[in-house]
Amino acid sequence: MIGLSTASVYPESTAHAFSYAALLGYDAVEVMVGIDALSQQVTAVRQLSEHHEVPICAVHAPCLLITQRVWGTDPWGKLERSAEMAAAVGADVVVVHPPFRWQKEYAREFVQGIAGLEQATGVAFAVENMYPWRATQKRGVEVYLPGRDPSQHDYANATIDLSHAAVAQEDPVAMAARLGDRLRHIHLTDGTGSAKDEHLVPGRGSQPAAELLRHLTESGFGGHVVVEINTRRAATVDQRTADLAESLAFARTHLGLGAPES
Repeated sequence: MIGLSTASVYPESTAHAFSYAALLGYDAVEVMVGIDALSQQVTAVRQLSEHHEVPICAVHAPCLLITQRVWGTDPWGKLERSAEMAAAVGADVVVVHPPFRWQKEYAREFVQGIAGLEQATGVAFAVENMYPWRATQKRGVEVYLPGRDPSQHDYANATIDLSHAAVAQEDPVAMAARLGDRLRHIHLTDGTGSAKDEHLVPGRGSQPAAELLRHLTESGFGGHVVVEINTRRAATVDQRTADLAESLAFARTHLGLGAPES
């Protein structure tokens, strides 16, 4: 299944993301719960899915700095509401970032708490790989606890984001191999290895995106591949559409799938 993250169309809305997904032939949508008020509303999100006949494969919990107050300030409450949305819209995955270092109590209980949430809700919480914060190519500051690499911790489910791997200067194929069948979700994108989290169209950076997709096919991966790119610099709707279409074509080509139905 190849999905489109609603974050990929920002600054356009969650509603626009469903339109693009339906137009271009994406199999599903991942809803990034963010500052777009519509993304926070279960009923509205479900209606968009039904209207466009595009299922929702995942919900991305509001873990970013800019969404600190979305759905309150309690991090566990945010994850519980994310699981409730996932269940209500038919998604089987919640994507979650590890805690920031200053969220000490949350971080202390995070690994065990995630396992408890999965058991209680029946939803997979796929913990995403992150990166050190750095201003240059030099070693940066580690800001995530218990760590930024989910393969080093006892999570049942994980997400690999190729742009994050680029910033961290990590090999995502090696990370996928370490995770094995714990790898549940992919954010397909790209990066050049700079200090900036670029989220380029796959194939435009230096990440082994094609190799990772081939690895997934060869290893019998049964999870979601979700395009999560940055199209903020797209000057026109046509340019944004072209970037989203190119990303989908890249995914289908290197996963060994046919052309999308659009």
